[in-house]
Amino acid sequence: MKKSAIAIFAHPDDVEFMAAGTMILLAKAGYELHYFLLCSGNCGAVSLGPNEIRGVREAEARKAAEIMGAEFHPCISDDLELVYSAENLRKVTAVIRHAHPEIVLTHSPQDYMEDHMIASRLAVSAAFAREIPNFFTDPVEEHIEGETAVYHAMPHMLIDQLRKPVKPDFVIETGSVLETKRQALAAHASQKEWLDRTQRLGSYLQTMEDLSLEVGSFVRKGIHAEGWRRHSHMGFGSEPGFNPLAKALDSFHYPCPGGAR
Repeated sequence: MKKSAIAIFAHPDDVEFMAAGTMILLAKAGYELHYFLLCSGNCGAVSLGPNEIRGVREAEARKAAEIMGAEFHPCISDDLELVYSAENLRKVTAVIRHAHPEIVLTHSPQDYMEDHMIASRLAVSAAFAREIPNFFTDPVEEHIEGETAVYHAMPHMLIDQLRKPVKPDFVIETGSVLETKRQALAAHASQKEWLDRTQRLGSYLQTMEDLSLEVGSFVRKGIHAEGWRRHSHMGFGSEPGFNPLAKALDSFHYPCPGGAR
């Protein structure tokens, strides 16, 4: 069976900022990709109402997923309404079982926004629940067997919610796929006005490139990269060293000095 990887993030454009380069490289390495956003993006507009922007942002996310070559999975919540609940956990676990991923990519457990942290918690618990026959999903998906590894992306601006710096375990160099990553992020065209107005980002495409250079500088100046921290193997893999992302992308993988091993 073809190996697969899934990105589980909160909002449209979160994958593109923090994980798209890694996803594109995994596709080139032969992985089947799955793209799962938990929130609709209905609050992400100044001049459009929630119903209108919800449709716009889904269309943009579907286009971005297509650019990356990933299967798109619809959201389960509106913005700022995502909660850690049995109902949501059953929905996320259903998608994980459908995708049968060896690699799960998700948000940092510590970040500036609650939606990001809840998405991370749901992704971790759903990956844990994948093998449990007595945990029932919505829709119904049979439990799956096999190891998986969970990786946490860097938080926004590389700091936690208390402003403390967060350092990756390792980075994946993404310069060779930067243009495709840029195209995927550009698919979220509705976000220019929103990010300009609410987060003072200016050009969100340039912000992404500046951030990827900053992440790359953890190992070497002048390279574009995405940073990752590996979740504990307990409940997911049999060995502490189980690290399929580093193995699959060995030629793009650089351990971060001082990061966990």
